[in-house]
Amino acid sequence: MTTTLRPEGAEHSWPGGGRSRRWQICVNGRPVGGLRTTALPRGSQWWGEISELEVTEGRRRGRATIGALAAEEVLRGWGCTRLDVAVPAEATGALALARVLGYTERMRNMAKPLGSPPPLPGGLTVHRIGPAEYDGWLAESEAGYLADLLGSGLTGAQARAKADADHQHVLPQREATEGVALRQLRDDGGAVLGSLWLALRQSTVPDGSPLAWVMVVQVPEARRGAGHGRSLMLLAEHECLAAGVHHLGLNVFSHNEVATGLYRSLGYRVTLRVLGKQLY
Repeated sequence: MTTTLRPEGAEHSWPGGGRSRRWQICVNGRPVGGLRTTALPRGSQWWGEISELEVTEGRRRGRATIGALAAEEVLRGWGCTRLDVAVPAEATGALALARVLGYTERMRNMAKPLGSPPPLPGGLTVHRIGPAEYDGWLAESEAGYLADLLGSGLTGAQARAKADADHQHVLPQREATEGVALRQLRDDGGAVLGSLWLALRQSTVPDGSPLAWVMVVQVPEARRGAGHGRSLMLLAEHECLAAGVHHLGLNVFSHNEVATGLYRSLGYRVTLRVLGKQLY
């Protein structure tokens, strides 16, 4: 039997030059499943994604494996140097398949519904990050994000391209970007204890309610270990509820066990795992 990919429809163009296409997985010309390939620019790099992978007939016969390998060849032909797959937390079979194919988990999405958070600890004040603080905060945020990307297995060029593209995409008007909360936590003496970047309506949950997203929580190295990360996460919950948002999500890099432990202790649960591999 011969397993191949057959285009299911026209190729779709994404803003910024990206491309995407839905394919049928066929055995001897007969459709048995499908998948989607997507290529997105990250600076001078191209990143690939495989999504919507499903096998409707002949499961456990390696058809998903062959389909995924064929999709990798498509993305190589599209010039992608890196490939990611996103696996829902409950999809244990897909997670096992990704690992067999050489993908390594590099980050997780976590989320929680919000109740009434406890008050912030005493002796702390909250400040908006304004024009005077923005450039310094951005430099620290980019440096921390870049280090996390490198720690997740990206090359230097890939990490820099993604860091630059992500910041430009989500903060087009700097500190005045609509729907964004940029905050600093300070002590009574005015010393900065940490900072928070929160997107208040990043997406939605299945019932259509808005989902806010913690983009960055950052605590200076000299201030770590004193509970300021927890305080910043509580601040994020307060900001969400004040804006009428009752669901909060975040991304954590898989190598960051300290942060993962903090989020679990606050009631966050894994909803999605992102695994990646180099194509070149």
